[in-house]
Amino acid sequence: MAEITAAMVKELREKTDAPMMECKKALTEAEGDMARAEEILRVKLGNKATKAAARVAAEGVVGIHVSADGRKAAMVELNCETDFVAKNDDFLKLASDLATLVVERNPADVEALSALPMAGTTVDEYRKTLIGRIGENMSIRRFARIEAKGRIASYLHGGARIGVLVDLVGGDETLAKDLAMHIAASKPKALSKEGVPADEVERERSIASQKAAESGKPAEIVAKMVEGTVQKFLKEVTLLGQIFVKDPEGKQTIEQLLKARGAQVAAFTLYVVGEGIEKKQTDFAAEVAAQAAAAAGR
Repeated sequence: MAEITAAMVKELREKTDAPMMECKKALTEAEGDMARAEEILRVKLGNKATKAAARVAAEGVVGIHVSADGRKAAMVELNCETDFVAKNDDFLKLASDLATLVVERNPADVEALSALPMAGTTVDEYRKTLIGRIGENMSIRRFARIEAKGRIASYLHGGARIGVLVDLVGGDETLAKDLAMHIAASKPKALSKEGVPADEVERERSIASQKAAESGKPAEIVAKMVEGTVQKFLKEVTLLGQIFVKDPEGKQTIEQLLKARGAQVAAFTLYVVGEGIEKKQTDFAAEVAAQAAAAAGR
């Protein structure tokens, strides 16, 4: 049997906000497999077990640039170590300048962007110079570039921690901006259900199956429960399936809104600074408390 350490229990608790002993039990049942343990907690505790999963510790900003003709746009995520530096004027300017370079030069990847000329040197050398001046590490994490089929709307939220680009065919400027703001608020994973990764769908199906099986209902009812849960999940994580945040009655989906306006979304990109990244934090007091709690439960 795999050894369940206090550090493992602490990590799972930080990811899920589940009680310490529930985390230890889940890890024991999963034989130390962190992903499986999180799934077990989802089955037992429902969505409470994921409310901390979206927490991120990486700092930084999203820079956006739209070409003068409105046909091209780019978005860049630039990371740093602290929110103090994320508000630095030079740091903010670098994020904006990088987005401009992406629009104008269309680099293939971050490495190619880093090799482009900037301020008499390269982007990478300029970045290193800025690191020396500010005294904090910073890195270019990712970028996206759109050549519009329709009109481009961009939106920055939360001190440029959330960035959105939308390519809207048909409709008008107001609709495009409303969609960008909706995406920032509702954070869809994909445009439609076809764009949701198959492994995520299967994971939700597995969790739903385990929860439904505990109901003790007949197999055909369980199958319907599972399918209903999966379809609900797909509506919640796809732009077209989501309820429009500005609909006063809370009934109109984005798909219905677009149909009513004779428009369609050709593409969208959403960046949330630090999404999927967690800084390793050393908190001695918390670690000692975690060890003590885990030891008491043995």
